[in-house]
This record gives sequence, C-alpha cells and structure tokens, in this order.
Amino acid sequence: MKRITVLLAEDHTIVREGFRKMLELEKDLQVVGEAQDGRQAVALVKKLRPAVVLMDIAMPRLNGLEATRQVLKAVPATKVLILSAHSDDAYIKEATDSGAVGFLLKQTSSHVVCEAIREVQKGNTFFSPSVAKRFHERDRKSLDRAGKPKLRNARLSSREMEVLQLIAEGKANKETAAELGISIKTVEKHRESLMAKLDIHDTAGLTRYAISAGIIESSVQLTIV
Repeated sequence: MKRITVLLAEDHTIVREGFRKMLELEKDLQVVGEAQDGRQAVALVKKLRPAVVLMDIAMPRLNGLEATRQVLKAVPATKVLILSAHSDDAYIKEATDSGAVGFLLKQTSSHVVCEAIREVQKGNTFFSPSVAKRFHERDRKSLDRAGKPKLRNARLSSREMEVLQLIAEGKANKETAAELGISIKTVEKHRESLMAKLDIHDTAGLTRYAISAGIIESSVQLTIV
C-alpha cells in the first residue's frame, strides 16, 4: 500500500510532535518532514515533495498563508491543509484564496485530521465540521467581515508580504535585508510600497494590519501600541 506523505509545518514543538505521533499510528500516512517556520516549510516541500502539508497559519519568518502560495507555485501537486486555533471568517477566506484546499481547527479530533488528509489527497476539499457548517450556510461573498483588511484587494506582491511580516515581527531594515538576501535599499522601497498600497504610514500601523490579517499572532509584538 502506497502511503500518503505528509509534511508538518508548525512552530510549536509540542504541537508538532503531537501531530507526528498521531499520524504515525495510521498505516496509510507517513510524516516525511517537519518545519518550524514558513520559510523552512517551502524549502522542505521543494526537496521532499510531500502529497499533503499540514500548515499552521501563524508562523515566524513566513506565515502559513504566504508559505502556501509559495509552496503551490513551486510544487502545484502538493495539497495544503491550513491549521489554525481560530475560525474567523476572514482567516478562512484568506486560506482558500491562498490556494489551501482545507481548513482545520487545532482542536479537531485526530480522526477528523486523518480523514482530512485522505480527502484532500483524493482531490476533495475539507473543513473542520464546525467551519464547514458555517461555510455552507453563508454565501462566499459574505465571508469578508466588515472592517477586516483584505490582502488580496491590497494587491501585495509575494516579496511585499514577506517584508510586511518581518517588519511586524520587529525586524530592522538591515535584519530584513539579511533574512531575504536583498539590499537595504530594496527593503526600504518595499516598505514605501507597502505604506502606499495600504495607506498606512508607520510601523505600528503595519503591525496592527499584519495581526488583523492573520499574518502574525498578536503575541509576536507586545511593544507596539
């Protein structure tokens, strides 16, 4: 029997280990790699080409939404299941817009997680039961919550998304440049572009935007007010 290969992308070690032990009990599932952040997840997908990725939505260096976009661009055959502790409508819409084929709450039972992996491998979509119920009760157009920022409408490039996350994580221009392998001047240009596109003109505002959009968790930046 050919097993379904799975990559785990989750920055909390204890959660990642829990998923791995759970999946190891299933004869048809095989964990082939583990990533602690979105950037590592993208690199491992390119190397290992897993059938399915369990992708945490909020991770350091590169969030799960942007990592999903980059994963699918590099390896279109891979299926991505987003993991989140929150079921906000805006998060679900951003997940599906990024190309994910499913959305699982972290409190979902092990049975449902395994079922989700098998279903998306078959080419189907899968949402946690509570999410699916709400999702089907509403028209997709109503998923946007009033007042919630929409990255798609802001037309941010992949690189701008990366710069935005690092800014929100408190990285200075020099650190961001080193992380992305670009010049400080290029970072400054991306920062200017972000502020122009989002009509936000300070770091605190960019950070609040990133938190509201689910790019980073609110606990990442405690000094921004």
